[in-house]
Amino acid sequence: MLKRMVVPILFGLIGAAILISLGMWQAQRLVWKQAILTRIELRINAAPVALPLAAANDADIQFLSVRAAGRFTGDEVHVLASTKDYGAVYRIIAAFETDSGRRVLVDRGIVAHTKKQATRPALDAIITGNIRTPDEVDAYTPEPDLQKNIWFARNVPEMARVLSSEPILIVLRETSENNPAVAPLPVDTSGIPNNHLNYAITWFLFALAWLGMTGYWLWRIRRHND
Repeated sequence: MLKRMVVPILFGLIGAAILISLGMWQAQRLVWKQAILTRIELRINAAPVALPLAAANDADIQFLSVRAAGRFTGDEVHVLASTKDYGAVYRIIAAFETDSGRRVLVDRGIVAHTKKQATRPALDAIITGNIRTPDEVDAYTPEPDLQKNIWFARNVPEMARVLSSEPILIVLRETSENNPAVAPLPVDTSGIPNNHLNYAITWFLFALAWLGMTGYWLWRIRRHND
């Protein structure tokens, strides 16, 4: 009987060891991801600094908290989106000319889809926000309808070309405007996937089930021998 049990025991222990190692790997990834999210949160909420000169795709300035004084020019593009609270909305990506003579993009936030064509005149403002280059464009993203000014993703380089600005996007957090016509939608870490805990639990449950099946197999062998 013992000889017949050798293969099931080895099969069970090796399989469980592999599954447990995968669970441990995901647990390590969880610690790694949490550390990254903590650093990002600290950077988002740090004291704002002056607008840097680096390009928008420079990883060193992602999520950087910045403050700038200048003027919304009235030039903007509209990105079709949806939120849980409001349903269909448009993100308003506006051109902003700083007092130092630079022209950048500002994600002012969202408006209801019925207010897409509302007048948002040029105005002076002091803004605080975070630099972000969202990775929203893939092979399935439709091309923007430039005639109707409808975009389907925040394509920073292309938007910068259309609005004749630097390829830097500031996601607005605070503004000196009185009664802003656009509701800010500040950047945070909620959209960054962190499923490693679920993955770890899944692998550990697989390991437990594997050991359970191995135990059942051994029980069947012993019962058959009896």
